[in-house]
Formats: sequence, structure tokens, C-alpha cells
Amino acid sequence: MSAGLRNAFKTAKEQNRPAFVTFLTAGYPTPDQTVDNLLALERGGVDVIELGIPFTDPLADGPTIQYASTIALEHKTDITMCLDIVRQARKRGLRVPIVFMGYYNPILAYGEDNMVRDCKDAGVNGYILVDLPPEESHNFRNVCYKYGLSYIPLIAPSTTDDRIKLLATIADSFIYVVSRMGVTGAQNSVSTELPDLVARIKKYTQAPLAVGFGVSTREHFLQVGAHAEAVVVGSRLITVIKEAVDAKKNVPEVVQEYVAEVTGRKEPVSYAATEADLADPEVNDAAGRGPFSPDDIKNFYQLDTRFGGFGGAYVPEALVDCLTQLETCFVNAMADPSFKKEFESYYDYISRPSQLQFANRLTEYAGGAKIWLKREDLNHTGSHKINNAVGQILLAKRLGKKRIIAETGAGQHGVATATVCAKFGLECVVYMGEEDCRRQALNVFRMRMLGATVVPVTNGARTLKDAINEAMRDWVANVTTTHYLVGSAIGPHPFPKIVREFQSVIGKETKLQMLEKAGKLPDAVVACVGGGSNAIGMFHPFVNDESVRIVGVEAGGDGIDTLKHSATLTLGSPGVLHGTRTYLLQDVKGQIIETHSVSAGLDYPGVGPEHAYLKDCGRAEYRVADDAQCLQGFRQLTQLEGIIPALESAHAIHAAIELARELPKDKDIVICLSGRGDKDMHTVTEVLPKLGPKIDWDLRF
Repeated sequence: MSAGLRNAFKTAKEQNRPAFVTFLTAGYPTPDQTVDNLLALERGGVDVIELGIPFTDPLADGPTIQYASTIALEHKTDITMCLDIVRQARKRGLRVPIVFMGYYNPILAYGEDNMVRDCKDAGVNGYILVDLPPEESHNFRNVCYKYGLSYIPLIAPSTTDDRIKLLATIADSFIYVVSRMGVTGAQNSVSTELPDLVARIKKYTQAPLAVGFGVSTREHFLQVGAHAEAVVVGSRLITVIKEAVDAKKNVPEVVQEYVAEVTGRKEPVSYAATEADLADPEVNDAAGRGPFSPDDIKNFYQLDTRFGGFGGAYVPEALVDCLTQLETCFVNAMADPSFKKEFESYYDYISRPSQLQFANRLTEYAGGAKIWLKREDLNHTGSHKINNAVGQILLAKRLGKKRIIAETGAGQHGVATATVCAKFGLECVVYMGEEDCRRQALNVFRMRMLGATVVPVTNGARTLKDAINEAMRDWVANVTTTHYLVGSAIGPHPFPKIVREFQSVIGKETKLQMLEKAGKLPDAVVACVGGGSNAIGMFHPFVNDESVRIVGVEAGGDGIDTLKHSATLTLGSPGVLHGTRTYLLQDVKGQIIETHSVSAGLDYPGVGPEHAYLKDCGRAEYRVADDAQCLQGFRQLTQLEGIIPALESAHAIHAAIELARELPKDKDIVICLSGRGDKDMHTVTEVLPKLGPKIDWDLRF
């Protein structure tokens, strides 16, 4: 099947023209029309078709393809339907090669071997997987080799020469070249840097290069085709289809006319791509070798990227070099005593060490183990988020990055990021879901007052997951000037390790303070878990202390017997999202499920990969507190200790009270009180009419 791709490029070369590659989202505008449009593309003169598998969270795609994916998902388009579309098109005579293009998680859910086997049976020739770089793909490439399908690597302008050399060795049909940094989308002009990029790549390979991103017109086609063996058009074709649908035109006719106009060709492709000869030796020897091992391409990272079977760096090629630079900066900083000294010089600014307080009335109320509070709510900006923000801003300074972006749910990380950017004089852009902006309006105002630009995200559920998607799209487009100050222990390597490092001050201080105040280590540490930054900061220093129980508390929303919750570790399954392999709330087809929690900071369908590992290895236990129980914890700490906690922290308070009742009075529990609750007053007043009667709390005048 990969031979069909090689033959398509060989035919174009023999005809002294660039091959034309187009992208189409399966299921858009409808599944039936997709089949008609595939045939129209061939009639118009396309050589290879990329058929996009819709995904809920396409972090490298621009608005046009996001829109098409959303419509396709509304039509219930999944991998099974994508395969059926290909079968129907082949049955009706489609002969050009088809490459499935998309994201890894739906394929992981379908099963790699099942996927490639069924693709071969349906007539698919290969794959372009945006977030499955070679370092993470050895198993998938083995399966492709087994069935004779092609794994197509991507090269971006940021890809180094050393990496290009290695990527070239695994190209068995062609290489997809991203012509510019950023997400997909039509542009007014072709990148002026394209000739140099193509020349850099051609130093290391004879494989055909298909150049995409921003190509939309006949003029662009000729400009790109002068340098590369193939030209890719994607977003513009989706727009052409949308305009035809809106105008109630015959969509296949419009598609055929557009393709013919771009190529300038009068006749369709005239070769039998599905019956091509075996591997063309002028590509390279990748087509004839295998199986692949994890070491067949150099791991570009110095540190172990995984926590057991979780973690990794499942990212678009454009981010690989930036992540390796960040890791090197982090490794060097950790080995440099002056960095530690500089970080600790800001402890007065942060208000460290935070206090460890015995909660005597809460302990009395629980009637069991003694309860202590690690008062991260007393930090500057009102939460633990400032610890990581200061640490990462110092890394950004070392990297020479002048622009900082961040995602935020409850707004506490956004406030912390805006605060350090004000302190260091850096540009700050914070992405926040529109729904979170509404329920955390006070923090939005605080960020803007600090000089940050707050960008409300209107896609998806308009919460934290969607804010992360937009932040990553920004980063892909502006990676050379921008540092993404990730706020939780999530994302691709090295972010989970970086966030853990800067947040572990919580657990380290707790250890010393408990020894000083109680003469012993705690018997349990408890923290809320969304992405899990405050929790991993508390947990990590205690992982090797087997006498200390580690208890994370997830958001149960309306209840784990409903679909409206954020209990990822309790009810989720392993998958890949936002650059890491971890537990996710997803359906059986690998599409991400919308979540719910009364607390914006826990409203996330994933979790940090180290938490996934701690759960699976049994070192940590993870409980659930629903919205009503969260409000109970909120009320109890407020009325018994005179401390108004963040709703995120209130989940941990409820679970800690329950745990205290299970333990004798000579035991000690420490809660990480991750943030203060002034930000949540509006939310509490909103939900009390619904939740108040469940917990017998009525504050109406």
C-alpha cells in the first residue's frame, strides 16, 4: 500500500509536474458527500488524498478544519465510518492513494493492529499523525511495516538538521513539510523561507517532499511546486466546500472545478496507484527494513520522559526542538546552584515558607485523626500557582523568551502568570474558557489589571481543556519568541517534571514542619487533583516514605453515576491528550468527553501522567468528592476555622474529614490548602439554591 504512494510521486515526476495532495475531513459536510467529493478530487487531477479523521481536540488545526471536524463529529463520524467511506469510494472506482491524517488517540482507542489491518482491507495507503512523532511511534511503525502501509514523517521550519537527517531515514514514501510555523489555515502568500527549508531537507534525502500549510491558489501551487515534489492544499478546500454548501451548489462539481483550476490540468490521474510495483529504491531503504525498535531513531530528550507507562511527548513536529531546548535549560538550571539561589531569593515575594497550621476545631468536628492545613492559600496571589510561575519565568528569562502565554481554569494560574510577567516586565497572554471567564470574573479582572491580555475561548465546553488547546495553537505559531508557562503537571515532557520540581517545595516544607511541630511525619497527605500540580507538589517528597498514605481527591461533579463529573482517575482510561499519555475521560472511540465540576480548576478530562502512574502502581489512592460534598467541605472549613477555601481545595477538605474519621486520634493528616476562596463567592451564590438543600445550608436573606 505504501508502494501506491511511491508510484503516485513517481508518475508525477515522469510527467514533469508536482504532485497535488489535498486534505478533506471525513464526514464533512456529510459522510455520503465525502465519498462524492473524493471521486471529484480524483476527476479534478489530485494525486494523493489526505482524509482527516475527526477529533474533538485538534490542537494543531486552525478554525477552518476545527469547524469541519465539529460538523463531522455531529454526524457521528468515527474510524469505522472513515473506513466505510474509503471502501465506498474504492468500490465506485477511486484509484488515487488515500492517507489517513489526524491525531493518535482515536487510533489508540481503536487498536493499532486493528486499525492498520482494517485500513489495508479498505484501501488506505498510509498515515500522517500530527501528534505521534517518531520517538513515540516505534510500535505503530512496526504495525505499518507488518501490513505494508506508510508512516509519513513531518518536518517543520524549526526542525534541526540533525533531526532532519534521522527523520529522513524513516520516510518510506514521502515527507510532509510544514512550510511555516502555526496551525493549519489558508494564507495570502507562500513562506519566503520555503526554498531554504527544502534545500536543508534535500541534503539528507531523495524522498519526495509534499509541502503544505497556507497553500490555496494556482499561484501558490506553482510557487511551491517549483521547489518541492508535491503541493498540499487543505483549509482552502474545506472553505470551498463550505461556500458551495451555503450557496446550495453542486458540491462535487465545485470541488472538481477548484482542483482543476489549481493544477491547471485537463485530464485526471491516469495510473493505477493501488497496483503499484514494490518499493522504489530511490526513496531510501526504510520501505524495505523492519521491524523497528525504540532505539531506531535517537531520543532527543536527556531525561526519562515517562512515569511507568505514562507521559511522553506526543507533540507536533514544530514543538520538538522547543521542548528539547526547554529540557536542556531546565537540566542546566537544576545543576546550577545560582539558579536555586535565585529562585529562593523570591521566597519573600511568594511568602514562603507557607504556614502549617493545626486545624483544632475541624479535627474536633471530624472526631478522629488530627488535621493540619498546609496554607498555600496565604501565598502571594492566593494559591500554590505562584511557586511554579516564578520558577518557569526564571527559565523563560534564561531562554530569552519575551512573550509568555498560559492557560487557566479557575484563574489562579492566570493571575500568578500575569503577576510574574508584571514583575519581570514580560508580555502576557492568558487563554481561559468563556464559561470559566464568566464564573471567575474577579480573576479575569485581576489579570487584566496586572497588564495581561485575557483571551476567552469559545470552542468546545469553553473550559480548561479548550483553553489548553488554544494556548498550544498559539505556542505552535509563536514558538521562537514565546514560552508556554504550563500551570499544571500535565502536557508533554518536560512540563510534568518542571511543574513538579517547582511545586515540590510544598511537600518538602511540610516534611520539615511536621517533624518540628508533631515530631513525626504525617500519616496521610491529602490534596485535590484536577491536572494535579498542588497534589504532585505535596505528594512527591513523600513517595518513598511508605508510612505516609497519599490521597488525591477528584471532582465528582453531579456524581460519578452521572455523565457530569471530572473523576478522570476513577472512571477514565489511558489515552493521549495535550502531548502526554495519561488517564482521560473519553468515549470508546477515543473522543474526549466534556466534564463538569463546580470548581473551574478541576474541570478537566485528563490528569498529570505521574498521578496516572501513582494510581496504577498503587502508591497513591484517589477518592472522589461531588459538588455537594465539596460545598460541605467549603462550609466546614469556613465556619469551623474561619478560613474560606478555594472550591478546588474544598474537595480535599471533605475527603480529609472522611479519612480522619477512619483513623485513630493519634494519627495526623495534612491537607494541601491550595488556594483561597474569594474567587469563588460568585459561584457559591449561584449553586447554593441547588446544592444548599442537599447539605442543609441556606444563606438566603
